[in-house]
Amino acid sequence: MRILALILSLTLAGCVTTPVVVATPTAPRPAPGPVVTRSPTQAAQSFVQVVEDVMPVARAACNARTQGVRCDYLVVVDDRMNQPPNAFQTLGRNNQPVVGFTLPLILSARNDDELAFILAHEAAHHIEGHIARGRASARSGALVAGALVAASGGDAIAVREAQDFGAFYGARRYAQGFELEADSLGAVLAEQAGYDAVRGIMFFQNAPDPGTRFLGTHPPNAQRIANVRRVVGR
Repeated sequence: MRILALILSLTLAGCVTTPVVVATPTAPRPAPGPVVTRSPTQAAQSFVQVVEDVMPVARAACNARTQGVRCDYLVVVDDRMNQPPNAFQTLGRNNQPVVGFTLPLILSARNDDELAFILAHEAAHHIEGHIARGRASARSGALVAGALVAASGGDAIAVREAQDFGAFYGARRYAQGFELEADSLGAVLAEQAGYDAVRGIMFFQNAPDPGTRFLGTHPPNAQRIANVRRVVGR
């Protein structure tokens, strides 16, 4: 695809100091296609520029705010067009921070501010330690739920089921708070990189609202937008 060739050519030419890897996983899952608002060439150029602008700011913030944590981000792109628009943060080999984008998200972003805010948001998850904090909450939830069922006379199967639910609940208990934290720090990082965070958060204005889901991982879109407005206003 032309957009992939452009991303790769700009990366190999040395325009991006943060590595950008285009990955094509096996076993694709059907999903609706994105609403494309810019040409593939425009989207590729914007994404590469946003990575170049935002990631140095994210690395500096990571180094300043954390200790014993890797800050050498790797940005990856899932190039399957049948994936929903999505971005994520995870840990790779030897706990290297990884920020991933699906190609449909890059194509559906309406402007550079939206791409920059989403990238900064995902980078902020790592700086705030949300993966480690979520795992700790899951372990705590499993222990508490399992202990309660065991104390009430539950058998091994009941204890295990309680531990599974406790881990699930524990992992999601603070998820919406984590998203708001990442929005807040992400807004600061995006602004420091020269982008408009309020314009960026508007990516979610017309997106499906996950705020009403039971134990959902994301807060209502209106709450996220209002939070970013407050952060930028301060």
